[in-house]
Amino acid sequence: MPRAVVGDIELEYETIGAPDDPAILLVMGLGAQLIHWHEDFCQRLADGGFRIIRFDNRDAGLSTKLDGVEVDFLSLVAAALEGEEVSGTPYDLSDMGNDAFGLLDELGIEAAHIVGASLGGMIAQTMAIERPDRVLSLTSIMSATGTREVIDIPDESLALLLAPAPTDRAGHIAYATEYAIWSSKKYFDPELAREYAAISYDRCSYPDGSGRQIAAMLASGDREPALAELKVPTLVIHGRDDRLLLPELGKRTADVIPSSNYLLISDMGHDIPEPLWPVVVDAIHSHLMNSTSR
Repeated sequence: MPRAVVGDIELEYETIGAPDDPAILLVMGLGAQLIHWHEDFCQRLADGGFRIIRFDNRDAGLSTKLDGVEVDFLSLVAAALEGEEVSGTPYDLSDMGNDAFGLLDELGIEAAHIVGASLGGMIAQTMAIERPDRVLSLTSIMSATGTREVIDIPDESLALLLAPAPTDRAGHIAYATEYAIWSSKKYFDPELAREYAAISYDRCSYPDGSGRQIAAMLASGDREPALAELKVPTLVIHGRDDRLLLPELGKRTADVIPSSNYLLISDMGHDIPEPLWPVVVDAIHSHLMNSTSR
């Protein structure tokens, strides 16, 4: 796969679709790799007449990793929960957003539709806030605004999020079934989860990066005042079954962003299972078509 050089960062990326079609930049979430935007899901998006770009964020997948840069993210989480300011982190969401803009520069793309999931939704929101001239539309999936006011992660989900995951291959694969806690209960398939975990591990297992990405999220603070001024056409998608970032957070995001559209999907958790691809893809296509017609 090609790599884009953005300052000191190199980003692994892949494109699907015709180069001349309008671009959709897909931004993945915490510790996840570009392959977590499934190739068939990307192809469905591309079939609507779009060029799809998926990439590994810094500290994930095959992109640059800040090896040796330590953060005490458990202390940072505790500080955030106490309402204290989080600072001194290696990077923040603005830096991650600038990585993505640098990738667009590498591809000669002036403006794109930005679609982000979970932490990727927070990065996408930050991109829309900071460079609205380069964001044709925003789609924020199973994400949140960064305000501490309404964050209420269920205890079992928070414990899983913060727990050290196994670093050996067999343990990593077996552990994948633990994520049923916040996944779409109707569609969660333990065998498929283990299969995908094996593919992910073999491509690149790098749990150290997640701590720095969490630190980036915590250091970036509350986006609500800026989101309240946003003029970028926005679609917010959330799952009623999400037990990591509760559906109220999606509703809050849609309420804060002026003129945004909100889609709450029954039986969707903190994932995008294949049976729900038609719903999600159709919603994104409709949103993008409406955005370009404005």
